[in-house]
Amino acid sequence: MIRHAVLFKFKADFPAADMMAWRKGLDRLEGNIPGLLKFTHGTDVLRHGRSFDYAIVADFNAAEDLEVYDTHPLHEPLKMFSLPNSEQIIAVDFVL
Repeated sequence: MIRHAVLFKFKADFPAADMMAWRKGLDRLEGNIPGLLKFTHGTDVLRHGRSFDYAIVADFNAAEDLEVYDTHPLHEPLKMFSLPNSEQIIAVDFVL
Protein backbone atom coordinates (compact mmCIF):
# COMPACT_ATOMS: atom_id res chain seq x y z
CA MET A 1 0.00 0.00 0.00
CA ILE A 2 1.19 3.54 -0.82
CA ARG A 3 0.42 6.66 1.21
CA HIS A 4 0.44 9.97 -0.67
CA ALA A 5 0.73 13.07 1.51
CA VAL A 6 0.62 16.60 0.08
CA LEU A 7 1.02 19.89 1.95
CA PHE A 8 -0.07 23.26 0.59
CA LYS A 9 1.04 26.75 1.58
CA PHE A 10 -1.51 29.06 -0.01
CA LYS A 11 -1.11 32.57 -1.33
CA ALA A 12 -2.88 35.18 0.80
CA ASP A 13 -5.22 36.10 -2.06
CA PHE A 14 -6.63 32.58 -2.73
CA PRO A 15 -10.26 33.52 -3.55
CA ALA A 16 -12.70 32.11 -1.00
CA ALA A 17 -15.06 30.84 -3.72
CA ASP A 18 -12.21 28.97 -5.42
CA MET A 19 -11.14 27.48 -2.09
CA MET A 20 -14.68 26.26 -1.47
CA ALA A 21 -14.92 24.73 -4.95
CA TRP A 22 -11.54 23.04 -4.43
CA ARG A 23 -12.61 21.53 -1.11
CA LYS A 24 -15.91 20.30 -2.56
CA GLY A 25 -13.96 18.69 -5.38
CA LEU A 26 -11.68 16.98 -2.85
CA ASP A 27 -14.75 15.63 -1.05
CA ARG A 28 -15.83 13.85 -4.27
CA LEU A 29 -12.60 11.90 -4.79
CA GLU A 30 -12.94 9.07 -2.26
CA GLY A 31 -15.01 6.22 -3.65
CA ASN A 32 -14.84 7.55 -7.21
CA ILE A 33 -11.26 6.85 -8.30
CA PRO A 34 -10.10 3.25 -8.85
CA GLY A 35 -7.39 2.18 -6.42
CA LEU A 36 -7.96 5.10 -4.04
CA LEU A 37 -8.67 3.37 -0.72
CA LYS A 38 -8.93 6.32 1.68
CA PHE A 39 -8.77 10.08 1.24
CA THR A 40 -8.64 12.68 3.99
CA HIS A 41 -7.91 16.39 3.90
CA GLY A 42 -8.06 19.41 6.14
CA THR A 43 -6.83 22.79 7.29
CA ASP A 44 -3.92 23.17 9.70
CA VAL A 45 -5.23 24.04 13.16
CA LEU A 46 -2.04 24.97 15.06
CA ARG A 47 -0.66 27.63 12.68
CA HIS A 48 2.97 27.29 13.80
CA GLY A 49 5.61 29.19 11.85
CA ARG A 50 6.68 26.01 10.07
CA SER A 51 3.11 24.86 9.37
CA PHE A 52 1.56 24.54 5.97
CA ASP A 53 -2.05 25.62 5.43
CA TYR A 54 -3.65 22.43 4.18
CA ALA A 55 -2.95 18.69 3.96
CA ILE A 56 -4.17 15.85 1.80
CA VAL A 57 -3.51 12.20 2.71
CA ALA A 58 -4.49 9.46 0.27
CA ASP A 59 -3.93 5.71 0.46
CA PHE A 60 -3.62 3.55 -2.65
CA ASN A 61 -3.25 -0.16 -3.33
CA ALA A 62 -0.14 0.35 -5.49
CA ALA A 63 2.02 3.03 -7.07
CA GLU A 64 0.21 2.48 -10.37
CA ASP A 65 -3.05 3.55 -8.71
CA LEU A 66 -1.44 6.85 -7.75
CA GLU A 67 -0.70 7.44 -11.44
CA VAL A 68 -4.39 6.80 -12.24
CA TYR A 69 -5.40 9.29 -9.53
CA ASP A 70 -3.00 11.96 -10.75
CA THR A 71 -4.63 12.16 -14.19
CA HIS A 72 -8.19 11.17 -13.24
CA PRO A 73 -10.96 13.48 -14.56
CA LEU A 74 -12.10 14.27 -10.98
CA HIS A 75 -8.60 15.19 -9.84
CA GLU A 76 -7.35 17.08 -12.89
CA PRO A 77 -9.64 20.16 -12.54
CA LEU A 78 -8.63 20.59 -8.88
CA LYS A 79 -5.10 21.42 -9.99
CA MET A 80 -6.50 24.56 -11.66
CA PHE A 81 -7.42 25.83 -8.18
CA SER A 82 -4.47 24.65 -6.11
CA LEU A 83 -1.49 25.23 -8.39
CA PRO A 84 -1.92 28.95 -9.15
CA ASN A 85 -3.07 29.73 -5.60
CA SER A 86 -0.18 28.06 -3.77
CA GLU A 87 3.16 29.51 -2.77
CA GLN A 88 4.50 26.02 -2.17
CA ILE A 89 3.31 22.44 -2.53
CA ILE A 90 5.29 19.49 -1.19
CA ALA A 91 4.53 15.80 -1.41
CA VAL A 92 5.84 12.50 -0.18
CA ASP A 93 4.81 8.98 -1.20
CA PHE A 94 5.76 6.04 0.97
CA VAL A 95 4.98 2.38 1.54
CA LEU A 96 2.75 1.47 4.47
